[in-house]
Amino acid sequence: MFTLKRISSQHQDFIRLVSALDKDLSERDGNDHAFYNQFNSISEIKYALVAYLDTKPVGCGAIKEFDSISMEVKRMYVLPEARGQGLATLILKGLEAWAKELGYENCVLETGKRQPEAISLYTKNCYETISNYGQYVGIENSVCFRKILP
Repeated sequence: MFTLKRISSQHQDFIRLVSALDKDLSERDGNDHAFYNQFNSISEIKYALVAYLDTKPVGCGAIKEFDSISMEVKRMYVLPEARGQGLATLILKGLEAWAKELGYENCVLETGKRQPEAISLYTKNCYETISNYGQYVGIENSVCFRKILP
């Protein structure tokens, strides 16, 4: 059974999972990794979730303010051995609920075209493709999404 724990981005379980995420992304992104990595610092993140299977940390995600009405979903990751069980959706729903509790109306995010599992996750969870925003404008590999929170 999975449980979610709300933590800060300085929690060691979150830091270890983000390290695994960065390793995965560096392989997928290849030469583009340095560009994306500059926008993925966890030092500015106040709201993070870690998912546990019993006591083992197996997945994570975070939100940070994008604008006065939107939170940006960041650092979503599930360890390979825990995939295929709906955990990413559980984390995403937890982040959306937290954003809503904090008074935000939307969630936005960016993912890469080389991450088809992520694109599928967000589409399945009612995220709509939007024009690339901010630093992702004109970046061919980026896909941006938004969901109005119910």
